[in-house]
Amino acid sequence: MNTVIWVALIGLGAAIGIALGYVARKKIARSNINSIEAKAERMLQETKNKCQEFVLQAKEKSSQITDEAKKEERKIRQDLLNTQVRLEKRESMFDQKLLELQEKQQKLQDKVDHVNKIKGDIEQLREQEMVKLQNISGLNQEQAKNILLEKVEREAHEDLYGRVMKLEKESSEHFEDKARDIIVNAIQRCASSHAAETTSTSVSLPSEEMKGRIIGKEGRNIKAIEKLTGCELIVDDTPEAITVSGFSPIRRQIAKLALEKLMEDGRIQPARIEEFVDKAKQDLALDIKKAGEESLYKMGITGIDPKLVGIVGRLKYRTSFGQNILNHSMEVGYLSALIASELGLDPAKAKKCGFFHDIGKSIDQETQGSHPEIGYTIMKKFNMDEDIAQAAMTHHLDKAFNIYATIVKAADAISGARVGARKDTYEQFVARLEELEKAAGGFPGIEKVYAIQAGREVRVFVKPSEIDDYAAYQLAKDIARKIEQELQYPGEIKITLIRETRVIEYAK
Repeated sequence: MNTVIWVALIGLGAAIGIALGYVARKKIARSNINSIEAKAERMLQETKNKCQEFVLQAKEKSSQITDEAKKEERKIRQDLLNTQVRLEKRESMFDQKLLELQEKQQKLQDKVDHVNKIKGDIEQLREQEMVKLQNISGLNQEQAKNILLEKVEREAHEDLYGRVMKLEKESSEHFEDKARDIIVNAIQRCASSHAAETTSTSVSLPSEEMKGRIIGKEGRNIKAIEKLTGCELIVDDTPEAITVSGFSPIRRQIAKLALEKLMEDGRIQPARIEEFVDKAKQDLALDIKKAGEESLYKMGITGIDPKLVGIVGRLKYRTSFGQNILNHSMEVGYLSALIASELGLDPAKAKKCGFFHDIGKSIDQETQGSHPEIGYTIMKKFNMDEDIAQAAMTHHLDKAFNIYATIVKAADAISGARVGARKDTYEQFVARLEELEKAAGGFPGIEKVYAIQAGREVRVFVKPSEIDDYAAYQLAKDIARKIEQELQYPGEIKITLIRETRVIEYAK
């Protein structure tokens, strides 16, 4: 019993404790909730205060912006108002101007109508005048116009031709005098020597008996010499001499040297001939090199490739119209330098252009192509200046590449035309004169043609009934152009055209 009571008491005490604990816990939770709510309330209040401050600031800012916008609007309105006023003023001015222009236009139109009326009256008077003139002259308008135009054309034609002839005469005289002074000065200051050679070389013999030894048994020796040298040996009645004939002067020189060495040695036979021909080639090669070096030294030209020096030396044994090309090249170099000095150009460059202008002739007999093309190729191969290469290329053309090539053309003509520089045979001379007269006489209206002054001048007599003054002037130009295009000649040829009218009457 007691135990049950204790158990009941204990149970009751536990229930009371649990109830008290629950109540206490609930109070504590309420107090915590109250504290959180208070804090949230404070935070909410603070947020409201800040929002009110932000609203106030925003109202103030918006008020400022609104005021500024109103000010800007008032300013824009004022500007627009001013602009409108100005536009209205301008519009009124434009209206006034338009009225004035319309008034002027009307006045001008009245004047135009008045002028047109006057023109119509003048045209009527002109037509009446034309009718009267046609009745008086017996010619219609077209016939009178043709007669008048022909008269005006003839007078203007004569005046124009006279002016052209006068201007060309004055300009040609001035430039001819200047060019003549330069060329004569250059010729006077150049005194080069020259030599005339042909296609044959004479070899002196110690005796007539040597001819037989050179011919050899059954002609073995002479055949061997001709075969090895490429030249022909002519054994004729010339006492103590044999003629070496050949197209190449170098081959003729080899044959001459070989013959001289054979005659000096005395043993003339095919084996010795071959040996001495080879030795003559070696000696000639040395002589060619020496000739090239000496010519370049005399000209004052340095820095030349040794191979080009040998090519230059070959010009010693090359001739053109009987003129030695090496001497001719040196002379052209001197003349080119003198002319360039007179013109204020580089004389050293002009000297090189003149000296190397015929370099292609050193191998033109062994290489395909004309000597100007070969010369240009040689100059480019040895990296010479373009002006020098073009001088070699264009010294026979009508149009030169530059001023230096033009100078070389003039110097080349001076050197070739100098008295005694070149040698023509009688047949060549006569043939050249005949070709000259034939070329000049191939135009209508020509009566007679004469080539005089050794082919340096052509005198042409024309028929005065077919050729007038200006036509004669033009005909002389046409003859000169035809001679330039069809003929080859040294120097220049003067064309003198003569037109004269002879009237003969007898008094009885």
